[in-house]
Amino acid sequence: VGKAAPFRQVTEDSFDEETAINFKGVFFTVQKLEPLVKDGGSIILTTTCLDQKAMAGEIVYSATKAAVRSLARSFSAELLDRKIRVNAVAPGPIETPIWSKMNLPQEAMEQAAQQVISRVPVGRFGKPEEIAKAVLFLASDDSSFVLGEEILVDGGWATL
Repeated sequence: VGKAAPFRQVTEDSFDEETAINFKGVFFTVQKLEPLVKDGGSIILTTTCLDQKAMAGEIVYSATKAAVRSLARSFSAELLDRKIRVNAVAPGPIETPIWSKMNLPQEAMEQAAQQVISRVPVGRFGKPEEIAKAVLFLASDDSSFVLGEEILVDGGWATL
């Protein structure tokens, strides 16, 4: 959950809410889930490419997702005795219904989309299926040597 706001306008209540959902919620969900995961299993967390690339107005969201990236590493260390791998997928701008929920006029929506696309080196929004493929890889035995990592699925936005 992200509530875009310049850092000078972030209230303590909105900070606490985002932190509770994005960080605390993940921590305690994994804590409760862990006994149900079989030895040698995999847990995949969701972060964002914004935990590696700063974007004005997304300070709290970015920080909470960076904390989740850190959890992937720390959970991996904590769960070594059970050989449970914890990794993360970091989506970039993905073509999902969230864009239509911004309550912007169509023209403003198209302008916003073009601004985003202009920053993505591959020149388009990602597809949900591309995120799913990264998650499937991390859940599979093909990633048995991947531990505590974050895979960016962002069209190169955070790295180029």
